[in-house]
Amino acid sequence: MSVSAHIQELRKKHQYLSERVEQEQRSPGTDALQIAELKKRKLQLKEEITRLSQV
Repeated sequence: MSVSAHIQELRKKHQYLSERVEQEQRSPGTDALQIAELKKRKLQLKEEITRLSQV
């Protein structure tokens, strides 16, 4: 897999997590810990995308 294809996959995953976070935040009774975990994974993806984009 090329670097650009890998970055595209990471961006798709990042977008999916963004949608999940928004959905969970709108849902009543959602566990704050679960939202925090989703945000953490989203940030990790963003950092990896940034790192790979600089290569």
